[in-house]
This record gives sequence, structure tokens and C-alpha cells, in this order.
Amino acid sequence: MTSPLSRALHALGLLAVIVFTLFPFYWMVSSSLKQQSDLLASPPLWIFNPTLDHYRAVLADPRVLSSIGDSLIVASVTTAIAVLLGTPAAYALARFDFRGKSDLWFWFISNRMVSPIVLALPVYLLANQLRLLDSYAVLVLIYLTFNLPIVVWICTDQFRSIPGELEQAARLDGASQFTIFRRIYVPLGVPGIAVSAIFSFIFSWNELMYALVLTRRNVQTAPVIATSFMSGYELPWGKIMATGTLIVLPVTIFAILVSRHMIRGLTMGATK
Repeated sequence: MTSPLSRALHALGLLAVIVFTLFPFYWMVSSSLKQQSDLLASPPLWIFNPTLDHYRAVLADPRVLSSIGDSLIVASVTTAIAVLLGTPAAYALARFDFRGKSDLWFWFISNRMVSPIVLALPVYLLANQLRLLDSYAVLVLIYLTFNLPIVVWICTDQFRSIPGELEQAARLDGASQFTIFRRIYVPLGVPGIAVSAIFSFIFSWNELMYALVLTRRNVQTAPVIATSFMSGYELPWGKIMATGTLIVLPVTIFAILVSRHMIRGLTMGATK
């Protein structure tokens, strides 16, 4: 049984983590509600008269709503393709042994180790040669390179937790390999598939580097528009923070609503 001191230290540690995690969101939202003079005050103002002027200015800009629509298209298409391609690959990795399996698995994991800034120039040159710059296709293709491994990684652990006896019983009943995958593994793996889809959508929605390098006028995602308010002579922090809040708010609400399912999906594959 834990002592009162250990429980107090545990609670204090959790409180510190919560404050450290939530403070940037508080600062962004509060800054979006301050006048420009209050934003530049030193020391910072903790008590102020809130205003919605920055939100009115941002929502009056047609580029903002258009960019949110572009982000929604790119993130949705990327997530759909990543799940469609990633779940069969995860099933194969979870249930079959073949040459190079460990190397392929390491390749999926190591994809997240490469910084986007390292690949930005090569990707730009390749996209320029293929005439894909400033299009939905180039963003979807490049986002798949880091979202597809996430889907495979999460779904593989999810499928490994499903008892193999179910597959053997289905084979005795004459079920084909595809039927087993569709009728057994997909329904039982829904929590992991949902979690991988959520992460894929969030990563695609928030990505900035590739969108900034590969798009110009026809396609501009919401993070790119947020940076476009900055110029060499002016930093309208109120507009930037208001745009950032509009970008983060839908994903945050969505994550809160599905947090229970996310935790269930992440932990189901941890034990057998």
C-alpha cells in the first residue's frame, strides 16, 4: 500500500505534467483574445479584457476557410489510403513469416526517425520533375510516407493480439485468406485501426514543412496560411494565434471525444 507522501508526490508530478502540456494551448487561446497592445505588454498581462477582433479579421479572410477545406481534403484522403493499404500489410506482418520481414518492420519504424527538413529539397525537386507541385496529389503522396508506417505499426500489434485459433477455425470452415482478414481481423481490430486513422489524420492536419515547400496558390493548408500572416515589418500575433486556435480546436475536440477508444486501441495490443 502506498504511503500518503508517495501519493502526494505522484499527484504533484501529474499536475506538473498537465500544466506543462496545457500551458501552450492556454497561451495561444488567451493571446488570440488580447488586443495587440496587450500582447506586447511586458510583463505579460494575465488579466485583460477579451476581444474577438482577431477572429473576425481571420474569418473575414477567404484564404483561411479555403485552407481549412484544403487541409480537410488532404488529411481525409491520406487517412483513407493509409488505412486501406496499411491494414492488409499489418495483417501480413502479424500472421506470416517471410524473408526480410524483420528488415521491413525496421524500415517502417525508422521512417519516423528522418527529419522532414532533410527530405524537403529532394522531394521538391522530384515533385517539380513530375509536375506535381501545388497539388493535392503531392501532399497526399508525401504524407503517406510517414502515415502509412504508423498504420502498419499500430495495426500489426493489434492483429498479433487476436488469437490464432480463430483463424484456424475459419480455415476448417473453408474460409479464404481474404475472408479471414475481412470477417475476423478487421472487426476485431477496429480499435487499433481507429487509433491509427486518428493519428494519421492529426499528423496530416498539422503538418507544415512539406506543405510550405510543395504548395503555392492552388493548394494551401491551414498551417501554411497561419504562417502567411507574418511579414518582415509586422507580426500580427493576434491573427496568428486566432488562426492557430481555429486549426487546433476541431482536432482537440475530436481527440477528447475519442480518447476512450484511443486508450483502448493502444492498450489492446500490449497484452496477449
